[in-house]
Amino acid sequence: MTKSVEYIIVGDGYAAMFLAHQFIKNNKSFLLFTEGKKSASMVSAGMINPAVLKRFTTFWLAQEQIDSLKNTMTEIKQYTGQNYLIEKPILRVFHDEKEKELWLKKSDDESLKPFLSKDFVKLNSVKNPFDCGVVNQSARLDVSGFFIDMMNFLESQNYLIKEKFEYKLLIPTDSTYKDISFKKIIFAEGMAVKENPFFAEIPVHQNKGHHLEVQLSVPLEEGFTIKKKHFIFPLNNGNYYYGGTYDREQIHHKIDDAAVEKLTNALAEFYPHDFEIKEVKFGFRPTVKDRRPILGNHPEFGNLYVFNGLGARGILNGNYFSINLYHHLENDEEIQPEVDLKRFQ
Repeated sequence: MTKSVEYIIVGDGYAAMFLAHQFIKNNKSFLLFTEGKKSASMVSAGMINPAVLKRFTTFWLAQEQIDSLKNTMTEIKQYTGQNYLIEKPILRVFHDEKEKELWLKKSDDESLKPFLSKDFVKLNSVKNPFDCGVVNQSARLDVSGFFIDMMNFLESQNYLIKEKFEYKLLIPTDSTYKDISFKKIIFAEGMAVKENPFFAEIPVHQNKGHHLEVQLSVPLEEGFTIKKKHFIFPLNNGNYYYGGTYDREQIHHKIDDAAVEKLTNALAEFYPHDFEIKEVKFGFRPTVKDRRPILGNHPEFGNLYVFNGLGARGILNGNYFSINLYHHLENDEEIQPEVDLKRFQ
């Protein structure tokens, strides 16, 4: 017997979860296929950061993305019972007096005024002789809680199919997959898209990120995420997240010792107490050269779509552009040209 749905989502990272939310919110029938592997999204830091903290700049649609995410998190709370937004700001540890002066100068820019505070903070738990800058409107997501609860909700409502999607069984001309008929299918697979015969050629590139789970002998001040070279913040188990790295070269599927050494040295540089590495994790971010996501349909099969390339801003990009994609799928509204797959065709 054929099961009929409006949509199929293939994937289980931020792109898939936020698009699923749009379907839930608007009472659309859909199924989501997950292999149950840990995606890059699931091991991400979950940072929500409107500022680029290397050069003290911001990015396209930063304020709109922050506002949209807050709204979405309120909507998701209505069916999971939880708000996963941890509204504790990022503190950027200054490397020297010159950086501090640059921050102050940039904080007068119209685009950065909402984000770079002129009030500095001094911490006792880490070396910060030049103080720290506060990133207003920054926060982080409870990544583990978000994915566990979203998956549990999807399963409880019979939206979830826990199996590998087999591309060879998809018949686009009939809009069928196995015994399921659908109107449109969206592949939101991250780097797994490279195995997808319909979208393998889209220009996403692997960017490998490592992070450490560490036990600190002296706890950090509460209420912040601290950033010097990398982010550090407390986890629910009493340990701390520290990371992550960016590597386009070492893309093998095992821990890279050089990345671990880099993280260890960077932490020791500004945390003056003993710490112990409890676990090392890594994932592969799908990145795009122009640093913008990829949304759009297949040039031959108009019912097949891709939603990919969220990069290091997976939460903000995933949420914001899931809304754009939803309105395109439902109302034929234009996909923003800056993120449209057609820009590469």
